[in-house]
Amino acid sequence: MSKSPIYKSFVYAFKGISFAFKERNFKLHVLSMCLAIAAGFYFELTKTDWCLVLLCIGGVMSLEVMNTAIEKTVDRISLERHPELGKIKDLSAAAVLIFSLVALVIGVLIFVPYVNETFFENVRHCH
Repeated sequence: MSKSPIYKSFVYAFKGISFAFKERNFKLHVLSMCLAIAAGFYFELTKTDWCLVLLCIGGVMSLEVMNTAIEKTVDRISLERHPELGKIKDLSAAAVLIFSLVALVIGVLIFVPYVNETFFENVRHCH
């Protein structure tokens, strides 16, 4: 049995990303990603801050893709409502929510000092 060329793995992965873009929640995460990246350039984040922001973005986006894959798989198993299958979907969504909330806290910890320094530094000196 021969293995398919490595480039096919990338083709399949990009097909998955393309499919993810059809999902509403993924689009919302993409919007958040764009805002975070734009803010990062605007505030000229340090390399360490960039690494943290990018890890958060990658984590949220990856979990959202996995959540979608799990939901689609569960939907294929049964079209009928089943409590245990519902729990699987809920747990998968919870993983995205937990990581998203942690990413939000990390984002606040990173960006608030930049916002304060940029927009409120002059206010302190006026008084």
